[in-house]
Amino acid sequence: MSKDILLSRRAVLAGGLVLGAGAFAPAVRAADPIKVAGIHGSPVENAWNSVLHKALQDAASEGVIEYVFSEGVSGTDYPRAMREYAEQGAKLIIGEAYAVERQAREVAADYPDTAFVLGSSGKEEGDNFGVFGTWNHDGAYLAGMLAGKMTQSNVVGSVGAMPIPEVNMLINAFAAGVKEVNPDARHLVTFIGTFFDPPKAREAGLAQIDAGADILFGERIGTADAAKERGIKAVGSLVDYTPRYPDTVFANALWGFRPILDAALADVVAGNPVGRDYTAYGLLKEGGSDIVYVKDSAPADAVEAMEARRAEIKAGTFTVPQDTAEPT
Repeated sequence: MSKDILLSRRAVLAGGLVLGAGAFAPAVRAADPIKVAGIHGSPVENAWNSVLHKALQDAASEGVIEYVFSEGVSGTDYPRAMREYAEQGAKLIIGEAYAVERQAREVAADYPDTAFVLGSSGKEEGDNFGVFGTWNHDGAYLAGMLAGKMTQSNVVGSVGAMPIPEVNMLINAFAAGVKEVNPDARHLVTFIGTFFDPPKAREAGLAQIDAGADILFGERIGTADAAKERGIKAVGSLVDYTPRYPDTVFANALWGFRPILDAALADVVAGNPVGRDYTAYGLLKEGGSDIVYVKDSAPADAVEAMEARRAEIKAGTFTVPQDTAEPT
C-alpha cells in the first residue's frame, strides 16, 4: 500500500470513522457470550457479507458473542437455516431477508424468543424481527463528486446486483454526486441479476467501458477487474478495495456493520424488543459509513468541495437524496 493511500485512510479514520470499532461494546457485555448465528446468502468473501462476517468475528474475538455461521445459503434453504439455528439456541440471528421477505417473517413468528435482525427492503415486524438497510449512499455520493470532476470522457458507469431499493439508492446517490459537480456527465447503469458473480460484473464493466465510460462505480465485486484491465479508474463499495487495486480504485464508499450489531446486541442483553429499524446506525453522521480515497487522486478543488459536503453530511445540514427508484 502506498504512503499516500495510508495518509488518506488515516485522515478519514482520524475524522471519527468507527466502521470496525465496537462503540457499544461495554453496554452489550453479558455474563456469558451471546450465541449469535450468521446466515449468509453468498460466500463470506462477497463484499456485503464480508462486512457482516468481520463485525461478527470481531465481536466473537472480544468475547462479546459466540459466533456460528453458514454461507452460500440459497433462498430455498434460507428459512430452514433460520429454523435450525433457532432450534440450536441462537439468541440472535443475523442475515438477509431480501430474497425471502415473507418466509423470514413467518419463521420469526414461530420463534418469539429468538431475535432476528436481517438486511431487508421491508419494515420491522413484531417484537423479534428487526431490519437494517445498507445505507452507504453518503460515501457513494461523495465519491461521485470526485468522479464527476475526474472523468475525461464525460461518461461514468455503475454495475449493480439487481434493482432493489438499497442498490438503487446507492447507484442513484453516486449519480447525484457526479451531477452536482458535472451536470453534463452521462451515467450508464447495468444490473447483473445476482448478488455474487464477479466474472459477470467484469463483463458488464467492460461493456460500459466500450460505451465510453472512463470511471466505474463497482456496486458489485468484479467491476474493478474490468477497470484494471482497461487502465481506467474505479470506485469501490462497502469495503476498501484500494489495497487490492492500488492503481485502479481511487475511492471507496465504506459501510460498517459493527454499530448496527452493537445496537442489536444491547437490545438483546437488556431484554428489549429488536423489532425496529437499525439502519440509522450505519449512516455517516452516526459513524457507520464514510468515504476513503487516495490522496491526490482527484483535483484539489474537487477534494475541497467533497470534504465540505462531507462535513455538512456529518453535521446534519445536508442530506444525500435517498432515491430508491430504479436508475435508468
